[in-house]
Amino acid sequence: MLGVVVDSNTTALLCGETGTGKELLARCIRQEGPRRQRPVVAVNCGAMAEQLLKSQLFGRRKGAFSGALNDRPGLFETTHGGTLFLNEVGETTPTLQVRLLRSVQEVEIRRVGEEQVRHVDVWVIAATHRDLKKAVAEGRFREDL
Repeated sequence: MLGVVVDSNTTALLCGETGTGKELLARCIRQEGPRRQRPVVAVNCGAMAEQLLKSQLFGRRKGAFSGALNDRPGLFETTHGGTLFLNEVGETTPTLQVRLLRSVQEVEIRRVGEEQVRHVDVWVIAATHRDLKKAVAEGRFREDL
């Protein structure tokens, strides 16, 4: 299965219990893939509040919220051409899931507080310890994501 994921260069979701090596597997996929010479960035989605995670991933426009003192690109932009590993994606809120889905499907983002659409070329590999089928059934996770 690793070979299929590596050759496809498509978004991948790794599921498993905490401590089973999902991040290690993501790094192996990236190392064997076509983007091995490009940057890789790992983000723990469960370790940040929604607003901070949104700003980290998508960037922000100056004045978008209190404390946003300058324009800042997000990880989707700064990892352009590389691999973005979203660890614990099952911890994201439904609101953030909508933005993630659009980013993956349309390969574009909008910084927080900005209308301008920016094209991004990022290989997304996500991981979770959550039972996403159960979370979908309970309405806590988007099935299309």
